[in-house]
Amino acid sequence: MTPPEITFTAVAAAAALLVGLPAARRRVLLSLGKHPSLTGHSRMAKRLGRWIPAYHYGEEEFFGVDEAPAEVQQQRRAGFMALGQRLKARSTRTLDLTAAARAGLSDLQLTGRYRVPFQFSPHVMKHLPVGAFWSEATGNELIDLDGNRYLDLTGSYGVNLLGVDAYKALIAQGSHMGEQLGPVLGGYHPCVADNVARLQAISGLDEVSFHMSGTEAVMQAVRLARYHTGKRYLVRFSGAYHGWWEDVQPGPGNPLPPRETYTLRDMDDRALRVLRSRKDIACVLVNPLQALHPNRNAPGDSTLVNGSRSAGFDRQAYADWLARLRRVCDETGIVLILDEVFVGFRLAPGGAQQYFGVQADMVCYGKTLGGGLPVGVVCGKRDLMRRFDPQRPADLCFARGTFNAHPYVMGAMNAFLQALHSPEVQAMYEGMDERWSSHARRFNEALANAEYPVRVEALSTIWTLTYTQAGRYHWMLQYYLRDAGLALSWVGTGRIVFNLSYTDQEMEVVLQRLLSACEAMRRDGWWWQGAALDRGRIARQVLGEMVLARLGLRPRQMES
Repeated sequence: MTPPEITFTAVAAAAALLVGLPAARRRVLLSLGKHPSLTGHSRMAKRLGRWIPAYHYGEEEFFGVDEAPAEVQQQRRAGFMALGQRLKARSTRTLDLTAAARAGLSDLQLTGRYRVPFQFSPHVMKHLPVGAFWSEATGNELIDLDGNRYLDLTGSYGVNLLGVDAYKALIAQGSHMGEQLGPVLGGYHPCVADNVARLQAISGLDEVSFHMSGTEAVMQAVRLARYHTGKRYLVRFSGAYHGWWEDVQPGPGNPLPPRETYTLRDMDDRALRVLRSRKDIACVLVNPLQALHPNRNAPGDSTLVNGSRSAGFDRQAYADWLARLRRVCDETGIVLILDEVFVGFRLAPGGAQQYFGVQADMVCYGKTLGGGLPVGVVCGKRDLMRRFDPQRPADLCFARGTFNAHPYVMGAMNAFLQALHSPEVQAMYEGMDERWSSHARRFNEALANAEYPVRVEALSTIWTLTYTQAGRYHWMLQYYLRDAGLALSWVGTGRIVFNLSYTDQEMEVVLQRLLSACEAMRRDGWWWQGAALDRGRIARQVLGEMVLARLGLRPRQMES
């Protein structure tokens, strides 16, 4: 049979030839430039998100949705309840405070609810609570309110590059630097001039502006690109995250449909044809983190519906893609913006630009660059960073924030930038690719030898766990990892973030705890495999449940 995508391509191409109109050709190229998955079709994803009904598995159904035999279901039930008792018994103070805070803390309500697929969520929240409070961080350990120690695999959402102790020292150094000026805003602490010079050297760009978050930095970069090009549209690539604001998050999660955003295929020449064909594109946004999972959303355990999660990193292929994209942007006058808010300085001292060998027109930094304090930075070419038109005095591109360039934040940034080029930190980067690839290989060999259906995919210190078999319960692994003494962020096994201070000995401890958690998963029956269990069948089963729930033909379990 002819693949549907090839058939559609042929029909679309024929239509373009028959019509012969430039507008029709651009429309066809745009359609071909979109990824065929929901990540490439924001409107469709948003409609589907609104269509999916709420329903939940009750206790009797919870342990056998994959049609496991009764003895396996009983095995799971016993393991589930025992795990919950262990988690509750060891962290009573932490869990009590988490429960008390949840009613007034909306973020905590969201993260608690979306740790697992929504059908399982109420029963999991009731029996497998996870604390959200820490009393101390030291070395690579987090300590909860009950004194339990966990190795930190959260990476503080990417902030923690050098290790928490290093950031404590950087914040203290920055605070001391800024304390004589204090919270004086509008003017600048003298260290700002040094920060600008260092950022110019790192980015290879002319000018710098400071902001309060990575999201705000991306907003400003897009705003300036539109101002100077006079064009409306921005291009983002399927699955990429650039903050929570409307234009760059056009699908689920945004109350409004996409208006001035084109979402195209990542690492695909069809996307380049779109860029060449249109005159309304101001800029292209690239998040280098997508090199780990092109055209896919950030992985989280809440989407492990059938156990499907794919990832894989090819440095040369992604570098070649960025080089082609750079050439097309040069040809068309489109502004190329590199969003390094998450990966900034994780790949190289000069960031993703140095690592992949590409020079962007504008670069956005955040997280790590703040030395542990909140910050966003835009570096750009001089003609793109100017916020006014000297020939039109009333034509401005205004962007200011009350806390931009706060003395304490600028001090912490200066401390980080100085540390970045110290011999100690430079030594961390030496042989980094091979060192972290070696860690990933060691993990995968151990997992394969033990015949666990888990593998590691890595982009340097940023890892995700994938699963080699279909399954309805792979998301349970995050709770066994917690039980084994590993702290993950609320997205579970989708995003594990190490820092450069992790030693070989600590990585071995992480591996042994991962293996212990996997053995507990297997012992408690979560990886049982029926002969007919495959990802397609699971997907069809879940779709059938949704249709029945939508039609009111499936009993809806109420949340606890």
